[in-house]
Amino acid sequence: MTDAAELRIRVREFLAAHPPASTDRDAFLQARFDAGLAWVHYPEGLGGLGAPRSLQAVVDAELEAAGAPDNDPRRIGIGLGMAAPTVLGFGTEEQKHRFLRPLWTGEEVWCQLFSEPGAGSDLAALGTRAVRDEASGDWIVNGQKVWTSSAHNARWAILIARTDPEQPKHRGITYFVCDMTDPGVEVRPLRQITGEAEFNEVFLTDVHVPDAHRLGAVGEGWQVAQTTLMNERVSIGGMRIPREGGMIGPVAKAWRDRPELRTHDLHQRLMKLWVDAEVARLTGERLRQQLVAGQPGPEGSGMKLGFARLNQEISGLEVELLGEEGLLYDDWTMRRPEIVDFTGRDAGYRYLRSKGNSIEGGTSEVLLNIVAERVLGLPAEPRTDKDVAWKDLAR
Repeated sequence: MTDAAELRIRVREFLAAHPPASTDRDAFLQARFDAGLAWVHYPEGLGGLGAPRSLQAVVDAELEAAGAPDNDPRRIGIGLGMAAPTVLGFGTEEQKHRFLRPLWTGEEVWCQLFSEPGAGSDLAALGTRAVRDEASGDWIVNGQKVWTSSAHNARWAILIARTDPEQPKHRGITYFVCDMTDPGVEVRPLRQITGEAEFNEVFLTDVHVPDAHRLGAVGEGWQVAQTTLMNERVSIGGMRIPREGGMIGPVAKAWRDRPELRTHDLHQRLMKLWVDAEVARLTGERLRQQLVAGQPGPEGSGMKLGFARLNQEISGLEVELLGEEGLLYDDWTMRRPEIVDFTGRDAGYRYLRSKGNSIEGGTSEVLLNIVAERVLGLPAEPRTDKDVAWKDLAR
């Protein structure tokens, strides 16, 4: 199906059979997935129609106009943006049919078990071990992960673990789907500078992972993880927002509503950041158009870099603009939220929370290297540990 008009007819027929006003929300979302209207570019039977990615906007517009419920994408962003494309790209048919439907409907929340206390920016140095149980063929996993968003709500996790310490660090890694309800999984909150604990540290003690939950070949987890990481950066830096959406919106509103706060210097800085935000928004639109033709590439790293810089500069300007009001903070209560709400809180929250933007989803320093090497074609930095067995690396 490549015709927008035909797709609109299909959506309207679906709405007639499942009126949003009288259909249970979960039943509506499940039916939408089964009708191929979840993500139209996915294959038939997996929530899609094998149609061009660009036609998703047609579906979304029709459903929004009809008042249809969405799947609360902010709550399940890790599943939608990272787990789903990885399962689609590397999963077996059984895995695709098992995981994609409840992932998209939001019945099962996902988290990402990648970073470790000793393997953050240098993720390939990870030390969590997965050892094959010769009797059952399953894997026994032991280790610690950190900075895990939504782990306290998650049913499943995408996990990378070392299966062969004799290999160099980028090899000998295998990619798994981990059951977060396993008794060997312990989730502990990490309280952040905002007072909340959306992040967690996760301890894995003799966690049994069936070999049927392995994605990709044994020892090729780093290649699988690249799909996750590229999609992660696109999902963070390339979100679709309207003009003056995101962090620039509250600052622009305060400027218009509070003329007594204005100064010439603040005006110059606001105009520059407003233009930068608009350039980033339009660049994101172009990136999404490129995605229609293929898989995400290193351009997503550039978008994520810009997202972090803009958020931090805009939130800093907002605090300065508001003066003493900008120093106030609404609530230091220890909470474990399901979503990160940048625009629903006050300026103090935005200022503090944006500090994490240059760390999460790949540090800005690592992303600068990716852009330099893979986008600009500059020489790679020397890596003396590239061909050294992981077990022989200094730690």
